[in-house]
Amino acid sequence: MSDDSENSSKPPRRPIKSFVVRAGRMGTGQIKALAELGPKFVLPFKEERLNPAAVFGRQAPVVLEIGFGMGAATAQIAKTLPDHDFIGCEVHYPGVGALLQLIDAQQIPNIRIFQHDAVEVLEHMIAPASLAGVHIYFPDPWHKLRHNKRRLIQAPFVATLVQYLAPGAYLHCATDWEPYAQQMLEVLSAEPALENTAAGYAEKPSYRPLTKFENRGIKLGHGVWDLVFKKR
Repeated sequence: MSDDSENSSKPPRRPIKSFVVRAGRMGTGQIKALAELGPKFVLPFKEERLNPAAVFGRQAPVVLEIGFGMGAATAQIAKTLPDHDFIGCEVHYPGVGALLQLIDAQQIPNIRIFQHDAVEVLEHMIAPASLAGVHIYFPDPWHKLRHNKRRLIQAPFVATLVQYLAPGAYLHCATDWEPYAQQMLEVLSAEPALENTAAGYAEKPSYRPLTKFENRGIKLGHGVWDLVFKKR
């Protein structure tokens, strides 16, 4: 172990973050949804364990989604799997507002939102070994080599994440950037608490809908890679 003088000479370790803040324009409908629906569906961040049964009014498997974007896939999955409850983490106001609009328009009862960093939500509000699943779809690939270290799916984050998965729970990642898919496969395969459900990449599970962006990419010949691992 290093002494204090050595520690003080080193820069502080960069904390894991699940997001990068970007500006985004808010539509009037999104602004209205945040004001009117936010109090019901957006959960306040607190440094205390969440009680999902109290939040959703029932006992059900809970799935966490990290970075849901504009929420279209989240809404569709929640409707496809009505016997599961979904907690989505997204820091960007337009995305939160858009998902709230979908929840209202389609009357989806089994979604709640944290507008907060998912890492802090995990560490402070989610009980260990309590999640039935985690979805991480199309995280920022950080294309440039010098930015690869900013990618979310790295060994320290995965080691943290698996602590909150129940035995037999799953981690489902998807990306349309092949170098990131390769990194995901390497990192997830190296985590001893996880096992791959496929021999490499997985077939797209039926519950995950194709996004507009994904459909456009497929028509142009672009690939999409799904990875589904389970906790041992």
